[in-house]
Amino acid sequence: MSANIAKLTAADLAALLCARICHDLVGPVGALETGLDLLDDEDNLDMHDDAIELIKTGAAQASAKLKFLRIAFGAGGSAPTIMASEELERLARGVYPDGKVVFDWQMPVDGLNKPAARVLLNLVMLSVQAVPLGGAVVVNATMVGENTEISLNCTGNKARLDPATAKTLAGGAPEDGFSGRTIQPFYTGMIAREAGGTITTCIITEGECIAFRAEIPGA
Repeated sequence: MSANIAKLTAADLAALLCARICHDLVGPVGALETGLDLLDDEDNLDMHDDAIELIKTGAAQASAKLKFLRIAFGAGGSAPTIMASEELERLARGVYPDGKVVFDWQMPVDGLNKPAARVLLNLVMLSVQAVPLGGAVVVNATMVGENTEISLNCTGNKARLDPATAKTLAGGAPEDGFSGRTIQPFYTGMIAREAGGTITTCIITEGECIAFRAEIPGA
């Protein structure tokens, strides 16, 4: 199986992940910049309240995404060995508050080890992409023996599993080469494989419901 896994240099992997992080932060940082520009514009004094609100929103979104990505993409060196389930939900809801996509968190476990926690957060990102028109995502994590079993069921109109996502999660390389978009599912699969675990995807109902499954061994 290892022969089918795409190979990336450390430099390429780092560059692609940085590109993805920058892409995710462009929106909130751009809002900060726009808000500051409005504050500096003396011809638009009536827009100052809007500018302050824009700055507050951009700062909150940037902070939430950085905290989320620090665990999802980073080693989280200062984070505890076990990430509390409540903290993982808080991180995810900070980036994806209930709106177009509504999350139903069903996690009877108190916490997850770092590999499982990182896989979970990355699958949350993929679940949002799976329901582009909005919908519901049920997030579940349970312990079976010493292993953590994670599932995300994504339901919504025109729910779909991007073929590139399925391929890169399994360790394959996209036909047109890696990008900031496709490196994230590839990295998700890498985390699971390096922990001795697996990730699978399935279409439960075509155009309506898809699922992500992961099994991560205990530390």
